[in-house]
Amino acid sequence: MILTEEKSAVVDANRRRYAELKAAGQGKSPRSLPPLTRPGEAQLTDAAVLHCETIPSGWYWSSRLARGEALRIVNLEGSSAVSVIAWNADDLSERINYADTVKVQWSASLRKGRVILSDMGRIVFSIIEDTSGAHDAIVGGSNAQSNARKYGEGFRNSRDNFILAAGKHGMARRDVPHSVTFFAPVGVDATGRFTWNADKRKAGDFVDLRAEMNLIVALSNCPHPLDPAPGYSAGPVEVVRFRSPAAASRACRAGSDEAARAFDNTDALFLA
Repeated sequence: MILTEEKSAVVDANRRRYAELKAAGQGKSPRSLPPLTRPGEAQLTDAAVLHCETIPSGWYWSSRLARGEALRIVNLEGSSAVSVIAWNADDLSERINYADTVKVQWSASLRKGRVILSDMGRIVFSIIEDTSGAHDAIVGGSNAQSNARKYGEGFRNSRDNFILAAGKHGMARRDVPHSVTFFAPVGVDATGRFTWNADKRKAGDFVDLRAEMNLIVALSNCPHPLDPAPGYSAGPVEVVRFRSPAAASRACRAGSDEAARAFDNTDALFLA
């Protein structure tokens, strides 16, 4: 009985501590997030652009990305969802971690001012520009089963795309982590069920992801599993690789105490 009471007291203390940390994190971070990028803002100069490519519907793209470079992903027709994974190019055992991205920032909302973390507590990407704010850090991308249920056989999916991308860089199926998906307006209703807010997706929306470490990155342009459109309707996506100054991620670094510590962890990797 005593052990049970002691255990209950420990559980209650841990629960109170979690609630305190959650309240502190959720209370501070939203106030420090910058507003979404307005259309026409954040124009790229020709001198900054390193490469530009279009990803057709259903296909993928992968590349190395140096620390300080960034990707602009443009939803050309407003019908695409772009799933993204990344690995530390200097140590492939470190990769994007969607669960820590959500937990550390006390929010499943990805938008300008947020960061995407690795499984080592370091920053993979800082989200430095974003016209949309409607992204998915929970559900992930499509796979063969989700596609077959909705469209039948023969349609490309993000899971298989990522396996192909990993193979090009000397990795295999086991090295493919859970993805985050941009331009996927997933929400949660009062009953805890996922919703899809199609009105939040517009042609020309873009998001800029700044690499805070040397990366191998893979993108997949396949319909999101929750997209209610009856057909396989992803349009083309433009990817622009460009140079980005360190000051571009200042707002992300200031987003929360947790984000600042993750940036310090990342900087220490390169100072070493």
